[in-house]
Amino acid sequence: MAFTISPQQLARRIGLPDAPLILDVRVPEDWEADGRLVPGAIRRSHADAGAWAPEFRGRDVVVACQKGLKLSEGVAAWLRHAGARAETLEGGHLGWVGAGLPTVTASRMPPRDGAGRTVWVTRQRPKVDRIACPWLIRRFVDRDAVFLFVAAAEVAAVADRFGATPFDVDGVFWSHRGEGCTFDTMLAEFGLSTPALDRLAAIVRGADTSRLDLAPQCAGLLAASLGLSRQYRDDLAQLEAGMALYDAFHLWCRDATEEMHNWPGPR
Repeated sequence: MAFTISPQQLARRIGLPDAPLILDVRVPEDWEADGRLVPGAIRRSHADAGAWAPEFRGRDVVVACQKGLKLSEGVAAWLRHAGARAETLEGGHLGWVGAGLPTVTASRMPPRDGAGRTVWVTRQRPKVDRIACPWLIRRFVDRDAVFLFVAAAEVAAVADRFGATPFDVDGVFWSHRGEGCTFDTMLAEFGLSTPALDRLAAIVRGADTSRLDLAPQCAGLLAASLGLSRQYRDDLAQLEAGMALYDAFHLWCRDATEEMHNWPGPR
């Protein structure tokens, strides 16, 4: 049985709710030479794989080293020994980059907390951008990211006191720029441009900035977003529901833009 996955196969799974966890086990010198990550990947050292492998028991994992050889094979073997379903990325990090697939610019990622998570803070009662951006982060940057929704006047103070990164508020790095919304900013800064995400960005931008003419789907996303904001009093419950909404829009943008539905058909 082959325990490998090609870059193209992995690219099709990244961004899905059941995407595998990706572990980057490149040695420090290779990491320092190219500090980019496969989207959603986290860094781990191969040297103590036997100690941390049990953390991933029962999970789907893809391991990537520089070339997809000895380090990937060894770490994946340890993971399988610990009960994980582990594969290696064919060609490793170099194979991913060589295939022209997107990478996350790790230097743009906020610092992680003691549990290894990025922590973000924004205004409470989200509508469009403040759901779209958490979806993007959890699906393509940090699947364990924490989002704090607080009173608008307290975002800066909460960010300072709790070590959180503010977004979608005035005067911060992760916010609107020109005619783009915060979702656009995150795509650009993380280096996550793909045809599907670029198409989704236009829909988010139109829904978030009252430019419903940018794409026919803008009005639908706005209507669904406003409906969710009225359905849920708890912002985190709304975020969980919104994750499914953006999963659906993303897959439409990726695979279904040419598909039509007409029932009953002509008689």
